[in-house]
Amino acid sequence: MLRYIVGRIIQGAVVLLVLSFVVYGLIGLMPGDPIDLMIQSDPNLTPADAKRLKALHGLDQPILDRYVAWLSDAVRGEFGYSRNFGQPVMAVIRPRIANTALLLGVSLALSLMIAIPIGVFAALKPYSKADYAVNLFCFAGISIPPFWLALMLIILFSVTLGWLPAGGMETVGGGGFLDQLRHMALPVLALTLASVGEFTRFMRASMLQTLRQDYIRTAHAKGVSQWRMVTTHALRNALLPMITIVALSIGRLFSGALITETMFSWLGMGKMIYDAILGNDYNLALVGLIFATLLTLVGNFLAEIGYVWLDPRVSLRKARA
Repeated sequence: MLRYIVGRIIQGAVVLLVLSFVVYGLIGLMPGDPIDLMIQSDPNLTPADAKRLKALHGLDQPILDRYVAWLSDAVRGEFGYSRNFGQPVMAVIRPRIANTALLLGVSLALSLMIAIPIGVFAALKPYSKADYAVNLFCFAGISIPPFWLALMLIILFSVTLGWLPAGGMETVGGGGFLDQLRHMALPVLALTLASVGEFTRFMRASMLQTLRQDYIRTAHAKGVSQWRMVTTHALRNALLPMITIVALSIGRLFSGALITETMFSWLGMGKMIYDAILGNDYNLALVGLIFATLLTLVGNFLAEIGYVWLDPRVSLRKARA
């Protein structure tokens, strides 16, 4: 077990190292830099000032040398300063990680609570009217553009009914816990509706495949009730593919909720990474993308632990071999 964990840590470190080099290189190849933007916004800056500022920030060095300097600082836990915010990178990222974790954690939990029972229900009644209705709902959820869904929710619940705020994280001046819940309701609803269709489809397909196995037929032949057959025999094995889907969704959700966070003015990781890339904020964009990759690696590791817990036939030693 310990050998397996150490091996996964080494693999993850190599992946993060390669990713940091690629992302740093791509951002560094983008036209312009923060000093060029400062020159455009302040005509009083002379070429000598620009040269001095680039030397101060190391922008006059080759990109490989700049990356090595950044990496040596990152190993010591110093990720530099955000040029857009004028603060240490971790000071900028930390509250946005919490905001995104709260938003996506609630939406992911609600999506699974809805998708798993609906997927099981549809699998138990294949090709029935109820199954067709579930499939129609899933295809609608997958096909609807997130920005259009967000706009419709704002129009319905904020403009027409006036029940919920259209955006922001809390009322100016602070409104307490209930006020934060009201601001969080629409973005959570948008993310839940956008992901529940995908999870339901995977759950239905996995349960259908599981119900066709020989041990399920044997359980039927022995007179096992349908409820016990589903909950005791089929559900554990049907959840194995769902673990993979959820694990792969963790990193994607943290970095990919850009549209939802932008539409509802939610200060999270997705919008922060997008703004950092547009503003040539190397340190902030790089650390944000690395963190999203780290979450994906952690999600994959937790998925393997979940396999062992759900299926006794799976072992970490065999997975490593």
